[in-house]
Amino acid sequence: MIDEKYQKLVSILREMESVVVAFSGGVDSTFLLKVAVDTLGKENVLAVTADSETYPSTELKEAQILAKHIGANHRVIETSELAIPGYTENDKNRCYFCKSSLFDHLIPVMEREGYHNVVYGVIADDMNEFRPGMKAAKEKGIRGPLQEANLFKDEIRELSREFDLPTWNKPSFACLSSRIAYGEKITMEKLTKVERAEEFLKTLEIRQVRVRTHQDIARIEVEPNDMKIVLEKHVAITKVLNEIGYKYITLDLVGYKSGSMNKVLS
Repeated sequence: MIDEKYQKLVSILREMESVVVAFSGGVDSTFLLKVAVDTLGKENVLAVTADSETYPSTELKEAQILAKHIGANHRVIETSELAIPGYTENDKNRCYFCKSSLFDHLIPVMEREGYHNVVYGVIADDMNEFRPGMKAAKEKGIRGPLQEANLFKDEIRELSREFDLPTWNKPSFACLSSRIAYGEKITMEKLTKVERAEEFLKTLEIRQVRVRTHQDIARIEVEPNDMKIVLEKHVAITKVLNEIGYKYITLDLVGYKSGSMNKVLS
């Protein structure tokens, strides 16, 4: 089954002829870029990474390394989510505004340089989750080959491992704004707090972490196996996160869950 899906992905990309890949350096976009380069050739693929306030500098550096590892043409463009009308209000359509703006940057690159399509890393799992960014993609004619091939995250990780991609076991990542509770205004100060808090927690050898922000409260999400690290290091964690600007530090006993902020939307 997974081989059939892979062949379908190859067929979809071959039919596209040339693509601009919205490249974050995450599990999905890295795999998509790898298959695109292998299928279409380096000259027919351009990876574009948007460097913005919501994208950690560590992720940008990793994206640059990954693109070089794959042998892809790679370009970094400067964008600003905080400048997008409606974005900082942080309502349920935040991701729609973000993706719409991103595609508005990528489409001119495609048209100006003669590529035929813009593609991004939406996957089959996303079809069952709240993903307003998919609406923006549909409106602008942006395609998601991984989703079209019905590839799920676990399958993408498995194939990435077969292709010797270092991202095969990389923790899932989403933009820093996804850590801030809906309705709470997004600011540079809050994004910086989240980034600093998460980078510190990663130094404690915690694999997957989110610092969900509710005003002055940090709600730490980690995988169940890593909760013991948080409890053992609670004094140091509290001290550092207090210094960063959080007044109250909590551990979510449910553990890490992608899109957990969306619970309030139901």
